[in-house]
Amino acid sequence: MIKTVVIIIISVSIFGLIVFVLVKNAMKKKIDELVKNKKKLK
Repeated sequence: MIKTVVIIIISVSIFGLIVFVLVKNAMKKKIDELVKNKKKLK
């Protein structure tokens, strides 16, 4: 029982970390794009 719970917790943690990294990279890309467009307008 405890083994199953630990496996589930580790799996969710790894999945959450992967999602976090993907979202962070997407946000960084979008922010860089917005900054570039803002500089172009000035």
